[in-house]
Amino acid sequence: MACVRKRRDRWVIDFYDQEGVRRWKTMPKGTTKNEVNEELGKIEKKVRQGGYTPVRELPNFSKVADSWLSSKKPDIRHSTYHGYKGHIKNHLNPYFKRVKINHVNFEVIEKFKKHCLDTGVRIATLRKILITLGAVLTYAVRMRYIDFNPCREVEKPKGQSAHSNKEEMVILQPDELQALFDAGANQKERLLFMTATLTGMRQGELLGLQWGDMDWHNYQVHVRRTFNHGQFYEPKSKASRRKIDMPPELVSELKHWKLACPISELDLVFPSQVGTPQDATNMLRRQFFPALRRAGLPKIRFHDLRHTYASLLIDQGEYPKYIQTQLGHSSINMTMDIYGHLMRGVNRKAGSRLGRAVLGNSKSNGSKMVAEQGRATELESVNG
Repeated sequence: MACVRKRRDRWVIDFYDQEGVRRWKTMPKGTTKNEVNEELGKIEKKVRQGGYTPVRELPNFSKVADSWLSSKKPDIRHSTYHGYKGHIKNHLNPYFKRVKINHVNFEVIEKFKKHCLDTGVRIATLRKILITLGAVLTYAVRMRYIDFNPCREVEKPKGQSAHSNKEEMVILQPDELQALFDAGANQKERLLFMTATLTGMRQGELLGLQWGDMDWHNYQVHVRRTFNHGQFYEPKSKASRRKIDMPPELVSELKHWKLACPISELDLVFPSQVGTPQDATNMLRRQFFPALRRAGLPKIRFHDLRHTYASLLIDQGEYPKYIQTQLGHSSINMTMDIYGHLMRGVNRKAGSRLGRAVLGNSKSNGSKMVAEQGRATELESVNG
């Protein structure tokens, strides 16, 4: 049975928690009896719901964040885990490290947002950091450290869309692509850059590509796995597991490369010199970036070859739905969000086709109507 009593000019709440452990809470000096009874009501409600936790036992944010990260590790992809770890290590812990978990409230998070923007964190990155922060606080709610997740009330920073790369993407022109292909130090490098550009495959999908994924008869390549952070993974979504159409010229080049490709136990299309999967960082430093320099091109991301592929499909008038399936996007909205600005704003041919379809047979009818109106006017003048 909970009760309140006064001790040394301060009110003390005497109660038992949900575990049957007797607790005391001393209120600040000057607290009124009404305020004490209000606090008692809140405590009793938490006890009934099984959610009471003494404030003095609450951990710092960093301890909760590390505990959450450890709990997630067995169930998420290696790359996802390292993304969360980077957010916590580089942004969240430095700011919240010594803050008690129950003190990470709406006001503190808003100040954190401003701090990130003032220190040059990109809006798209800040959105991802806030998602990680929200997940940590949701875990804190489940652990009964806090009653609710204040991050749910925080407005996401406005600006560049989370999927938009309008300001970042680089689209190479055909002459630049040819220069890049020619700058490959050997046949493997040349085919790697060419395959990336003409299929839009992600870097990890290319490094995990096996010869058994080639459908030579239908001129297609099947995306069945990805290689990231030293491990093979299933494609990250159902849409990512896809069949990509290949140009006949690329198919011919790949057939020639298959004859020269080093044999590897994993049957890889682009293996390392010893037959193992290539490390992504090494591939960029030793192959891609040097080839860009030799070709006289600016330093771009390997992912920009995927953007270039999408741009080529758009330029030749392919349907957005087809582009979505070839890229492996989970929705058409994602495709339009990223590449919608590349779509033609004016399409006179489409307007002409629509006019012919709807009004194509109306020309003669229109002339007939004009003639009839003219005769009617003449009759009116005669009878007038």
